[in-house]
Amino acid sequence: MVRPVKCRQICHFPETLEFVPKGEFKNHPITITIDEYETIRLIDKEGLSQEECGLQLGVGRTTAQKIYDNARKKIADALVLGLPLKIEGGQFHLCNGNPKHCYKDDCLMKQILTDFERNKGEDIVRVAVTYEDGMVFQHFGRTAFFKVYDIENGEIVSSEVVDNNGIGHGALVGILTAMDVDVLICGGIGPGAQNAMASAGIELFPGVSGNADDVVKDFAAGHLAYDPDAKCDHHDHHGEGCGHGTCH
Repeated sequence: MVRPVKCRQICHFPETLEFVPKGEFKNHPITITIDEYETIRLIDKEGLSQEECGLQLGVGRTTAQKIYDNARKKIADALVLGLPLKIEGGQFHLCNGNPKHCYKDDCLMKQILTDFERNKGEDIVRVAVTYEDGMVFQHFGRTAFFKVYDIENGEIVSSEVVDNNGIGHGALVGILTAMDVDVLICGGIGPGAQNAMASAGIELFPGVSGNADDVVKDFAAGHLAYDPDAKCDHHDHHGEGCGHGTCH
């Protein structure tokens, strides 16, 4: 029996998901997974040992070494052969900021929880809208603000505009999770981000435009117009699902 692959803990999504060389190229792009990217970040950028990297990923040192070696080989092939490099997919889950599960003290999710955690009542449905100048912002991965509404018994009882503090698109799902959001309303959104929302248990209503307050009133009344097939082509996708609970 093949041993199931253990989901790896990821504390930082890549901000750039595709690198393309100048000139013409004939072969298909090389793809490294999100967890492979994380080993490069932790070992080569943050200076962790392979053992420390494994602790952060939630895997053994040998597994971390294999993931790292695969990533380095793919990057070398892309550079030497002049091929595009994509970062996507993999078997991982987003770090929840729990100190028991984080090796590094400066874990991004710990900071997100500190900055964005908000409690809510049991009967509250919390809705976040990608937001700009009173309107639904049309590109999830580029949104600088969310407007967050609390709905109780079909009525909006409170709202606030939340600045993401310049955190890149890779952390936006973490922000929504920290705020205990139940529903996201937005314009375009990439397929990977849709997977991440589903894994986080956030119900998604894409393809929405117009005044944010009016849109949420429509949602509360049960007649929000949205397009479940709306996509975004600005590379704001975060990863593929592996089918293991909260693993993206």
